[in-house]
Parts: sequence; structure tokens; C-alpha cells
Amino acid sequence: MGSMSDAAITLRGLTKTFKETRAVDALDLDVPRGQRLGILGPNGAGKTTTMMLLLGVVTPDAGEITVLGHRYPRGRTHAIERSNYFASYLGFPSKLTVRQMFSVFADLYGAASGAVDEAIDRFEIAPLLTKLPSQMSTGQKTLVGMARATLNRPDLLILDEPTASLDPEIAEKLRAILRELHADHRMTILITSHNMVDIERLCDRVVFIGNGRVIADDEPMALAARYGVADLERTFLQIAEETRR
Repeated sequence: MGSMSDAAITLRGLTKTFKETRAVDALDLDVPRGQRLGILGPNGAGKTTTMMLLLGVVTPDAGEITVLGHRYPRGRTHAIERSNYFASYLGFPSKLTVRQMFSVFADLYGAASGAVDEAIDRFEIAPLLTKLPSQMSTGQKTLVGMARATLNRPDLLILDEPTASLDPEIAEKLRAILRELHADHRMTILITSHNMVDIERLCDRVVFIGNGRVIADDEPMALAARYGVADLERTFLQIAEETRR
């Protein structure tokens, strides 16, 4: 399968056990290129482990991982070069200004010369370029962190709780930027969030994981309709309840 294949992610029989806990249990998943996929599930369902497996931070006990046409473990480096990751808990180098940090990361990623300017404009963070992390609010840090994650114009962007602890205004701004990024670069976006508004407004598809395997898979509103409820929040509660039984 060449790197021009239409699948951004193919997982087959993916399994990972930590001590006694099977975090991911023979998981199969296909994500076409350009899709915006929300991964939902209660804490401990296997969401973060799945993301760590995709990033190659964690090695599976069994199963196959292919990302952007590259089969792990051999193709991991090539896949990671075309991917990026954001989580609200990722810190910044404390002694670097935003401008210095972007310069370091742009070099690290081998980013195109216009990519840094594009990220600064898109996330409207020019006023923050001279600031150190300690001088920024949570919302500002999130915008800077998201901008950093797009410096290599990734084909695959993985987001772990992107709007955690943001006020609704900044969260909505971030969602608008992500929709725009997707439209401009047709990047594949993978999101895990406990904020159902993120999933409803950003995703074409939702996969619900429970006990390390896929329990439900559909468009956000189709999923709600299938469970006979009005929104994704209630769907989440209902599926989580069924999973625990």
C-alpha cells in the first residue's frame, strides 16, 4: 500500500495491556483521508492509549498500525513527520518567547518558510510573540499550542481535549480556525473531547470506544437519533451506561 492510499489511519486487531488492564482490545478502525473523527468514551476506555499508539509513543502488544500509508514500526518516522499532536497538558519551554519557540519547532519540523507566518496570522497570536509562557493566560497558551501543532502543515492532526478549560468564546474561535484549516489543507483531524460541542461542531463522524473496542460508529446526529435522544451529550451518557453493564 503506497503512501498515496486513501486511508489516513488503518488499525487492525490493535491490542495493548498495561499490567492487568487491557486498554485497547483487538481494535479495528479505518479513517479515510480528510475526515474529522471524534473519539468518545468514558475515562479508561482506551482513547488516550489509542492516540499514543498512533503517535508511536506506546508499542502495541498485537495488531497492525498504518498511518498515512506507512506501516508501523518501520514507517513510523515517515508518518510522524506528516502528523502533529496537541493536548492542553503539553507544556512550553519556560525560557523561550513564543517567537523563539516557533523558530525552534519550525527547524525541528523542517517547516516551510511561510508556515510560521501562516500559523501566526491564522491563530491571531502576533501580540503574543514576545511573551514567555508564564506571561500568558490559559486561552492564549491553547492558541499558541495549536498554532505550534500546525507548523508542519500536518496531514494528520491529533487533538486531545483541545478546548479543555477554555471560555466559550475562545473555544468557538478555536473550532472556527480548525474548520478553516481543514477546508484549506484537507487535513485529517482526530479529536477526543469531553466537550460534546467540539464533537458536534467539528466532526463528520464519531467513534465511541468502551473497554478498548468500538461500540458505536456513525455521524454525530445519526448516532443521537439511533439512541433516540436529542444530542450527543445524552448519547454519551446512554452508551457509557450500557458499556458499564
